[in-house]
Amino acid sequence: MRIGELATRTGVSVRSLRYYEEQGLLSARRSPSGQRHYGARAVDRVQLIQQLYGAGLPSKSIREVLPCAATGEATPELIAWLAGERDRIDQQIGDLKDTRDRLDGIISTATTALHTGQPCTVS
Repeated sequence: MRIGELATRTGVSVRSLRYYEEQGLLSARRSPSGQRHYGARAVDRVQLIQQLYGAGLPSKSIREVLPCAATGEATPELIAWLAGERDRIDQQIGDLKDTRDRLDGIISTATTALHTGQPCTVS
């Protein structure tokens, strides 16, 4: 598939796909006219790259993880690093849940104040 089709199928901009290629995260073969052509697995790879970026991993780290994701082969150091990243993400999830709970309290207080005409006091 060409770059435009990959962009459409993944919801990722053509510019981002070119960046992934520059960073060594994605590869394409080139036609004689220079057009990029991606294999069928490129969609899954781009989605994984997006998830890893979304989790806060930089491109250098993603480049190290991708071979393991593709082949299942890993070093003990990579496994330890991945476990650390998972723990970091778990902490972020906990922090976000705490923030959501706090917002729920504010929404409840504000809703009550709106219906009763009382001042909104948030603790």
